[in-house]
Amino acid sequence: MSRPTLAYRTALVTTAVSVVAVLIAGVLTYSLTPAAAERQARRTLAAVAENGRTEFGNRRLGSRPVLLRVVNISTATFDSAGRLEEGQAPARSALTDSELRSVMANGSLSTSRQAAGGALLVEARRTTEGGVVVVAQRRADARGAATALFRRTVWALLIGLAVAIPAGIWLARRLARPLKHAASAARAMATGHRDVRLTPEGPAEVADVAESINTLAGALQYSEGRQREFLLSVSHELRTPLTAISGFAEALADGVTEDTGVAGQTILAESRRLERLVTDLLDLARLGAADFRIDLTDVDLTSLVREAAAVWRARCEAEGVLFGAELPDGPVYARTDPTRVRQIIDGLAENALRVTPAGRPIVVALHPGAILQVRDGGPGLTADDRAVAFERSALYQRYRGVRRVGTGLGLALVHGLATRLGGTAEVSRAPEGGACFTVRIPPMSDLHQPTVPIRLHPAAGPPGTAG
Repeated sequence: MSRPTLAYRTALVTTAVSVVAVLIAGVLTYSLTPAAAERQARRTLAAVAENGRTEFGNRRLGSRPVLLRVVNISTATFDSAGRLEEGQAPARSALTDSELRSVMANGSLSTSRQAAGGALLVEARRTTEGGVVVVAQRRADARGAATALFRRTVWALLIGLAVAIPAGIWLARRLARPLKHAASAARAMATGHRDVRLTPEGPAEVADVAESINTLAGALQYSEGRQREFLLSVSHELRTPLTAISGFAEALADGVTEDTGVAGQTILAESRRLERLVTDLLDLARLGAADFRIDLTDVDLTSLVREAAAVWRARCEAEGVLFGAELPDGPVYARTDPTRVRQIIDGLAENALRVTPAGRPIVVALHPGAILQVRDGGPGLTADDRAVAFERSALYQRYRGVRRVGTGLGLALVHGLATRLGGTAEVSRAPEGGACFTVRIPPMSDLHQPTVPIRLHPAAGPPGTAG
């Protein structure tokens, strides 16, 4: 069973609201109009009676005015002795003798009375000559105008309802149309179309849906493009060590090469390179996962950086690159994961060593406040490069074939690790002429400083993350 559409529900709601509004207006009109008409009739009778104080007393009206006859208002006058002078039914019999004497004594009377023709509205006033003028109107006549007004109001409400229902249906379809377009666009995106774009229309909230879908389509298109580039670069990097391993393995199997030591060393080096690449891929893929392991402990970063610097000093000397370390005199404590911090240092140092030529410097520094820096004297990065430096394979795509580059995973991994540790990673221009990568680790507060420095043992070797 299909679910009701938004257009159907909106049309149903607008129709129901219109019907309820008409019913309420009709009931209120039916209940309030007669009472209002009676109050108005009472005011009219009072005005006629007040006017009759002088007019009837001076005998200037003669017969009842035409206007009074039209609305069936009857009048009667009595002299000071209570005798009827002139008048029409039912006004001449509307008051009893005691009520006439009451009017002569008090000056006025406003009452209602049941008569043969129905209820009467009666107003009486004492005249200037001491007599009484009586004005009367049947309640049915007083409410007659209200009945006509009620009929006209009902017709107006029915016409309004007849207009409101089609208008509600049209409005419902107009509101639902852009949402239908948005649903169609979402289904098209689900089937792989990324060039779907919508024209924002309708109310602001509905137009926001179209704009959001356009933004999502653009983001997906960009993201998938980046993923394709990433897969191309990774497949290229995987193919290189696999080709070397396969070639030397075939040579050994066919007995073509006699120098098995060189072949074995090449295969070992390429297999380690392949292992590092796969490890980087796994770490990068798991960074966003909840089970990515972070073991927090109290760490003396000065000791950790000193031990890493000893390893990278030897690596740089072997490549003919100058190495320097800038460390504070005392310990710098942080509650963090020392393995992940070492992985960050090794990744940045590996990236720096790759682009720094012989004779140029690499500096590993630690500053108070748990600020790590790796600076190099390589070619450096432009402002555009720095904006995308931590995106996967961004620099690899730009500089592949131009200068030595890695897989494009290392800097993305560094940024992800720094974020998972609660810190930040940024890049700027180094005083040495190349790039300066700065990682800020959340420092330990003074209240939680350990009293005994923690001894960190040197790692067997750098993980070898590539930038």
